[in-house]
Order: sequence, then structure tokens, then C-alpha cells
Amino acid sequence: MILGLGIDIIEVARIRASHEKFGERFLHRILHPNEIAYCLAHKNPAPFLAVRFAAKEAVSKAFGTGIGAQLGWRDIEVGKRESGEPFVILHDAGQKLLHERGARAVLLSLSHTENYAAAVAVLE
Repeated sequence: MILGLGIDIIEVARIRASHEKFGERFLHRILHPNEIAYCLAHKNPAPFLAVRFAAKEAVSKAFGTGIGAQLGWRDIEVGKRESGEPFVILHDAGQKLLHERGARAVLLSLSHTENYAAAVAVLE
């Protein structure tokens, strides 16, 4: 049963500009170490950073909280299976909300181009 649905789209240039302006501080504020390593391993990390930003926004919308007091950036992590399929790892407040909502999983779909990144999350 679907308990929540979230979607987000962001301009890659916005995330590129934040990364250029704030550097490591920006990355460590929104991403986990594995996410940072994965994104920075690419020649052009901006689309990969942006799609993770969008994913976290989409997950927070699926929970109905947005990013804020109940759910933070680092409560949500985006992993990648060997097949390439993205998946959600919830930490701390994310795990708590999953339990409180009576949900069992968060499904995630990601897409990005040179200019835009988008994510859809389903709380089930």
C-alpha cells in the first residue's frame, strides 16, 4: 500500500554553484561519506550531487515532512545496487519516521541530464 509520494526536480547548475561556493562544507551538510565518494568519482560530479539532493527532497515529501526539524538531509542516504538501481538507506530520524508511519520501505527512481535532476519516492 502506498503511504506517501514525493517528487523533486532541481537545476544542476544550482547545486554546482553551491558546491563551488561552499565546497566540502556543503557536501558534508547534505551527504553521507559514501555518497560524496560516489559523486566525486565522476568527471562531472554536479549531476550526481543534484540527483541525490532531489532524492532527499522527494523522500522527505513522501514522508510529508519536508527537510527540517523532523527529517534532516543526513537522515536519508542514497545507495546504488550493482544493477544500478538506487535505493534509500534511512538513518536516525528517517528510521523513526518509517516506523511511526507503519511503512516498510521507500522506493526511489532517479533521473538526470546535464541541466536537470529529478527524483520520485514512494513510501510503502
